[in-house]
Amino acid sequence: MWDLDLKNFKLNKFMIIFIIIVLAIASTALDGFYTVGEQEQAVITMFGNIMRTGTAGLYFKIPWLQKCYIVDMTTHGTGIGYRTDKTGRNVTLDSEGIMITSDFNLVNLDFYLEYKVSDPVAYLYQAENPESILRNMILACIRDTVVNFTVDDVITTGKSQIQAEVKDKLTAMLNEYNIGLSCVNLTVQDAAPPTREIVQAFKEVETAKQSKETTINGAKKYQSEQLPLAEAEADKIIQKAEAVKQARIAEAQGQAARFDNIYKEYQAFPLITKQRLFYETLEEILPNMKVIITDGKTQNLMPLNKF
Repeated sequence: MWDLDLKNFKLNKFMIIFIIIVLAIASTALDGFYTVGEQEQAVITMFGNIMRTGTAGLYFKIPWLQKCYIVDMTTHGTGIGYRTDKTGRNVTLDSEGIMITSDFNLVNLDFYLEYKVSDPVAYLYQAENPESILRNMILACIRDTVVNFTVDDVITTGKSQIQAEVKDKLTAMLNEYNIGLSCVNLTVQDAAPPTREIVQAFKEVETAKQSKETTINGAKKYQSEQLPLAEAEADKIIQKAEAVKQARIAEAQGQAARFDNIYKEYQAFPLITKQRLFYETLEEILPNMKVIITDGKTQNLMPLNKF
């Protein structure tokens, strides 16, 4: 019995090893071979480096070391200014579709963009989210173009020209930033005035701008009126101060001339001049007092006001 068990154990062990080897070979083969479809391209990397790219066919890569990324090369489409819900109905996106025109009106524009991957390597490694970047680019190009047209042209005869200009600008931006995508086609789906709420909000903004301009113009008018008055008042004050200055200078010059004359008289007759100055000073200081002149010997004092 022990011999039989030992034989069964050896047989089971051999089967387990055989199964493991078969699974390893199958797993290696599955990881090593890959298929690329007609509308796909493969990018093979190893340790983060690009090894090669491949078109349609069956290929082999080093298992576990090399990685394969399959990139869809077919043309894709997306709506700009609207989205399609689960029922297939188009829902307007005001944040994307509302544009301002050159005559300061609003218009709701819907575009349909067709694009595809032009460079699979740049698509995988040049940007984190190429589709999101493409959407931002197309919105920037549309707004930069629509702002040069009037609202009548956008809604009626200017659609073809807008399409062409937007496509040219988008192609130039894609070539500049090289995110691996290219524009296949761009068409205007619809152009119409925006909703009533948006129009009302836009009118309120325009009213606020006009009120701002009115306030600024009023302030400038008040400035133009008050500034000449202030300048005239300043000139008046300056002229008055100049007149006071000249009067003070003339008065000082007169006082100086008077002093010179008195000094000359003093040099000629010092005693008489001293007495005269003394009496004049007393008259100025004590205008209401009586002045009596005496030599200190006379008995009768004679007031000057009698004479």
